[in-house]
Amino acid sequence: MEYYLVKWKGWPDSTNTWEPLQNLKCPLLLQQFSNDKHNYLSLVNKGKAISLKDNNKALKPAIAEYIVKKAKQRIALQRWQDELNRRKNHKGMIFVENTVDLEGPPSDFYYINEYKPAPGISLVNEATFGCSCTDCFFEKCCPAEAGVLLAYNKNQQIKIPPGTPIYECNSRCQCGPDCPNRIVQKGTQYSLCIFRTSNGCGWGVKTLVKIKRMSFVMEYVGEVITSEEAERRGQLYDNKGITYLFDLDYESDEFTVDAARYGNVSHFVNHSCDPNLQVFNVFIDNLDTRLPRIALFSTRTIYAGEELTFDYQMKGSGDISSDSLDHSPAKKRVRTVCKCGAVTCRGYLN
Repeated sequence: MEYYLVKWKGWPDSTNTWEPLQNLKCPLLLQQFSNDKHNYLSLVNKGKAISLKDNNKALKPAIAEYIVKKAKQRIALQRWQDELNRRKNHKGMIFVENTVDLEGPPSDFYYINEYKPAPGISLVNEATFGCSCTDCFFEKCCPAEAGVLLAYNKNQQIKIPPGTPIYECNSRCQCGPDCPNRIVQKGTQYSLCIFRTSNGCGWGVKTLVKIKRMSFVMEYVGEVITSEEAERRGQLYDNKGITYLFDLDYESDEFTVDAARYGNVSHFVNHSCDPNLQVFNVFIDNLDTRLPRIALFSTRTIYAGEELTFDYQMKGSGDISSDSLDHSPAKKRVRTVCKCGAVTCRGYLN
């Protein structure tokens, strides 16, 4: 007869008991137990023919240890998922998944919904004027006042070319929350999943629903720091083989967004030399051209289950020239090898 060692919820390990199968009324936990055991045996046997009856006397300590670690990881990831959804302020739900290894939640990451200014940096988030339109599609709205075209069509898809700024209606505008020129400020509308990749790229993000082309997906947020501080941190990040620095170079190069410790779902989006997300600079309440908000829009239809990626070197300009790359300060630092696997892969992230 099979017996299972049971850890009772809310009770210490000293009260653990051995129970026969008929005493267990937890089909989901039993299925997870069986799956974890099978996954471990598959890993150690590396695809060889195996029998789950090989350990008919008792589970080997290594298998038992793996199953316990996997169970603890599952609990930790569920708690992290709950925390992320408590902190986010947008419609789309956040899910977490790791079927690859035993990695748990990141230990030094804090979820935020908007820019976090570093000490000494001021972010003025109050607009000085707003529109009085009754229909922002047909009247002289905020984009026209800024000398640019309205960014969206009536299907809430972006219609301007990359490199063109987006000016949305702000808190001083008289149009309501259903105004067609309020897209980025409403936040992510799609349910997304932070998942562990199987190609060595760590965590990644995939969509759980279909995303139409040219649709807003998410903002890139983090800590706003000076370019000088970004250069110092960049040396450290490159040595670790990571990169979270995003230059706010729409009109100047005074500031950088660092999403290493503070960020949202975009912190986990991987790089690709052939991405499905495009960067745009956005101005809403803060009209300081040195401090645009960074929005990521889909470049094509993205299907449920597909990983989301953007080009780390794009920086909102919509163009990557060999000249700009040749003079990049990153050339003087450690090169980080790119693992995107695209046919057009440039070989390095920086």
